[in-house]
Amino acid sequence: MLRVALALAAMMGVITAADAATVVPTTYEAGHFVATPTLADGTKLRLLADTGGGGVSYWLLKDVATRLGLKPISCPSAPDAALVMPPVYAPGQGLPRPTRYCGGVGAIAPEDGRLGYDGMIGSSFFPEYVWTFDYPAETLTIHGADWKPARDAHPLVMGLPARRKGAVYQAFPRVTIGVPGETVDLLLDTGATAHPTKKGLAEMHTPVVNGEGVTSYVDHLVFEAWHDSHPDWPVVAGADDLFGPKQTTRAIRVPEITIGSFIVGPIWFTERPDSAFTWMSDMMDGPVHGALGGNALSPFRMTLDYGNRTAWLECIGRCKASPPAVY
Repeated sequence: MLRVALALAAMMGVITAADAATVVPTTYEAGHFVATPTLADGTKLRLLADTGGGGVSYWLLKDVATRLGLKPISCPSAPDAALVMPPVYAPGQGLPRPTRYCGGVGAIAPEDGRLGYDGMIGSSFFPEYVWTFDYPAETLTIHGADWKPARDAHPLVMGLPARRKGAVYQAFPRVTIGVPGETVDLLLDTGATAHPTKKGLAEMHTPVVNGEGVTSYVDHLVFEAWHDSHPDWPVVAGADDLFGPKQTTRAIRVPEITIGSFIVGPIWFTERPDSAFTWMSDMMDGPVHGALGGNALSPFRMTLDYGNRTAWLECIGRCKASPPAVY
């Protein structure tokens, strides 16, 4: 029966938990992983793989779901969620079938009216599987049930909120990094986005696609503390205008940070209001003061094992080993 079930799943373009590792069709855009599954009719979607993004399951923009003719469904475990049946994918070109929320995917209208993608793989879907973000190889992989970490992979603890029965589970992971003289708790955020200004590009040299790249974030409180304690750390005023030209933000260059057992750097952190992460912390297992993004993660092959609350890091690029930090 299992062989028959797997054959049927393959025909439908569905990846199951029993399958071997499967590389997700993906484009790598200046540090962002954009899944590009193909539907049975040849339509290709663009879904940002964002560990810091919310939503139910993986989700599509509401107008995309409507255009694809996806039928709405109701689900007792998420009674207030707008859910539709997932698309039918071409063989070997799809995403895993959701195992939660009655097998549905979200249909969302973005609050700000802009996204740049057809949808998102977000925080409530990642825990259903084990995922590898291989930044140097620019690939995104989903692993089968027999996955085990590589011998040279180093563990980084992910703090995750407790599950609540009958509620949508937003699994925003918290990690602790070291900076000179202190530790800071951050959201692990593969979707953290930079939109550097002309001045920011000139001084930070951030790679971009259509004006967007990746960054890490830190709130105003920590930004000011770093600036006061380390006046030699470069600061760029008006470095980023992700929220519009009238809301430019600063960036600070930290010479090196410790992530688990590795040292990387220098890393640019973009300033965010304190309120942004006060609000975010309410959905996590503890307070955070920013986000660790793709610019800091770029040297790693990073595997996210939500079931064991661990991110496994393999140093592939420009990083060096450090004695394990005690947090």
